[in-house]
Amino acid sequence: MTEPQAAAENDVWTVQRILQWTTGFLEGKGVESPRLEAELLLAHARGCQRIHLYTSLDMELTAEERAAMRGFVKRRAAREPLAYITGTKEFYGREFYVGQGVLVPRPETETLIDVCLDFLPKDQESTIAEVGFGSGCISITLAKQRLGLNVIAGDISDDALSFAKKNGEKQDVQNRIQWLLADGITELNLPSDQPIAGIVSNPPYIRNDEFAGLEPEVRLHEPETALTSGTDGLDLVRRLISEAATVLKPNGWMALEVDPMQCSSVEGLFQEAGFSSSKVHQDLSGNDRIVSAVR
Repeated sequence: MTEPQAAAENDVWTVQRILQWTTGFLEGKGVESPRLEAELLLAHARGCQRIHLYTSLDMELTAEERAAMRGFVKRRAAREPLAYITGTKEFYGREFYVGQGVLVPRPETETLIDVCLDFLPKDQESTIAEVGFGSGCISITLAKQRLGLNVIAGDISDDALSFAKKNGEKQDVQNRIQWLLADGITELNLPSDQPIAGIVSNPPYIRNDEFAGLEPEVRLHEPETALTSGTDGLDLVRRLISEAATVLKPNGWMALEVDPMQCSSVEGLFQEAGFSSSKVHQDLSGNDRIVSAVR
């Protein structure tokens, strides 16, 4: 990596020069939006907001800032996700802690939030369940948007449990979300005397044979168990729909994020399990993404 460390000792590495060099270097490594990512990495190295870089373009970096930036750029060039390097990712207008062991929240999952909110009246108390909470961004966002909502959330990952608890405390909803190490719906042991309004999940839905072809950020760094689910990607989805059918009371709903090509199949699975009013919802890119149904 021929970067500023190889320059002459008396070279001046200003904010502007570092940004220019990093942009070119990341572009050569195949990173999308290299200028934007260079700015985000440098803002992280300097401990400032990105916009403040433009008021200090001629300022020289300290030795500590250069060393931090050097490490960040090396990690990003190895295609480690930007969010893992900065330690945070924005989702639905809020910042969440993320890192190795949990999926980075995606913009398309915000549509899953919108679908759930349509099912949840603003002025009523209710309880829902989430399967596979990861960073906790879905349960936490729903709890922030609906102040009368309580969530019982399960995941099989200790890493996810750690991040979710930390994010719940940051967003001050820890008293309304119960985080559990649990596999599927059945292990949540949902209370029989407490009606569950709905169940939400962004489950693994990638086919096993697709994993090797995923972009390096995903394939090399994000947890495979949170991504793949059988030869058609629907192993866990089938199980969740079957389990939900035995738990949800009449008019209880379920909302799942899946691959656009799986939506029609998931609608069929809902119908086979006795659900009605199934609907496919498009994400902000216009792709079929969320399937919901009512018990």
